[in-house]
Amino acid sequence: MTLVQPRSTILTAALALLAFGAAPAAAKDKEAAETPAQIQQLYDCRALPDAAARLACFDRQVAALEAAQAANDITFFDRNAAQKARRGLFGFTLRDLPFFGGGDDDKEKITRLESTITWARREGYNKMRFEIEDGAVWLQTDQTDLPRDPREGEKVVIYPGAIGSYFAEIGNMKRIRVRRER
Repeated sequence: MTLVQPRSTILTAALALLAFGAAPAAAKDKEAAETPAQIQQLYDCRALPDAAARLACFDRQVAALEAAQAANDITFFDRNAAQKARRGLFGFTLRDLPFFGGGDDDKEKITRLESTITWARREGYNKMRFEIEDGAVWLQTDQTDLPRDPREGEKVVIYPGAIGSYFAEIGNMKRIRVRRER
């Protein structure tokens, strides 16, 4: 018996391989994030030669920036706020946003999260669901049997595994594979 694959299956497989191979190359060619218009207009004030006109421009642009912030049209996000957001969103995939690990600041990327458990319980098929101190909820995805239930206040270390998976080490028990729920 001869097995014949439809052309669409072969074409789909070829395109998938091509896309998979091109992804690393595309990631290297990322351009720097564009400066927001409100900030660029503020920077442009420096080019005015007349001191009075330059000061008036700065005053006008700072007032516009303040109004945009009050209207939630623009948000200021410094390095400390980005680190706090990375920690709070650890376990979710946000690679497309430069301040969550997709830009030049990969050296500050969080690779491991150490926290404490606020609650834990067994759910269907003997899997653990637990919450850590920052409010993130994690669910066990493998079949590993823990010798006991985790306790409130117990230390947990969560770190990435292969292909978007995560592991959790609770206390001195064996590691389990987990995924973030919220």
